[in-house]
Amino acid sequence: MTHECQTEKPMNGVAPHRAGTRRFNGLFFGLAIAVLSLGSPTNAQTLTAKLTGGAIFTADEYGSTISQIDLRSGTVTTVPATVEPHNIQISPDGALLLAVGLPPHTAAQSSDQSSGDSMAGMEAPGELVLFDPLQLAAGPVARIAVGMHPAHVITDLTGKRAFVTNAEDDTLSVIDLVSRTVTATVATGDYPHGQRLSPDGREIMVANVQSGTVSMIDTETLQEIASIPVGITPVQVGFIPDGSLLYVSLRDANQVAVVDVKTRTLVATVDVGRNPIQVFATPDGRFVYVANQGTEDNPDNTVSVIEVATNKVVATIVTGRGAHGVVVSGDGATVFVTNILDATVSAIDVPTQTVIATIPVGKGPNGITYLP
Repeated sequence: MTHECQTEKPMNGVAPHRAGTRRFNGLFFGLAIAVLSLGSPTNAQTLTAKLTGGAIFTADEYGSTISQIDLRSGTVTTVPATVEPHNIQISPDGALLLAVGLPPHTAAQSSDQSSGDSMAGMEAPGELVLFDPLQLAAGPVARIAVGMHPAHVITDLTGKRAFVTNAEDDTLSVIDLVSRTVTATVATGDYPHGQRLSPDGREIMVANVQSGTVSMIDTETLQEIASIPVGITPVQVGFIPDGSLLYVSLRDANQVAVVDVKTRTLVATVDVGRNPIQVFATPDGRFVYVANQGTEDNPDNTVSVIEVATNKVVATIVTGRGAHGVVVSGDGATVFVTNILDATVSAIDVPTQTVIATIPVGKGPNGITYLP
């Protein structure tokens, strides 16, 4: 299974560090949008190119929905999510779809958005919502309260535990997926956001947006064993398959940091597009794809392709406005990118580095995950 990620509301500026009011450029967290009313799933035949593989799922934060793209039939199904899902993840065995986000907001709360205080009134904790990916229309199979302002969710290699970053609390929630309870809370850096599990399953790397660090969390002891300085506003991380290098998007620097995992040191920075968000490596370890979101007023619409051997950008691919989430198919042939402002997913053919399909999904797609 491949693991994802990525971000983020609104697209202008970083608010002061105070409870309930954080916002930052390129991160669309907490945007209050009216809930999309869906009596039943919506379906549309959308693919114009034949794609191999199983399915793609997107967290449609603006519409409070989840979209499923069947890559064989080209059918898109969009269903209510019960939260404003920011991130989404399939379990290793494909039996669970995990979504994390805040409860939908009322129209009154949305009025604060124009003043830049889009987090006002958000005292309620977030939720981890579990779905059966084969029966999305049936609704959640479980809803689990986590911390304040949850951002990203991943699982361990066995699929028995989930981990949720709580940006407002500076913590990581550990959830037992069998008992469906929070069993531990781990301290992180300031404003933890994106996270990924190491290929060997021993560590979790967490990007701390406001402290400019990556927390290395031991999955056995559930303690932070290292805090690695990487640069300003790290948003998401991505391992190459052998686990030796970690790539970290530095949103406000328009760069990606490269970390040697063994020495826990910064070894390179790579200039990419504007306001990079999610990063994802191909299964052969040759390339890292970086979604460049830009800002709300001036969105970017590109993906930078970093060659791992040289740590240089070897291609820049035009996708849709507000390129955000990235995931790669299991065979490494196709990269899928969510475009927040266009409500689409771009499918990129890796051999030719070109977009071969553009697929409409729900409003404001952020996180994305792949099911073979």
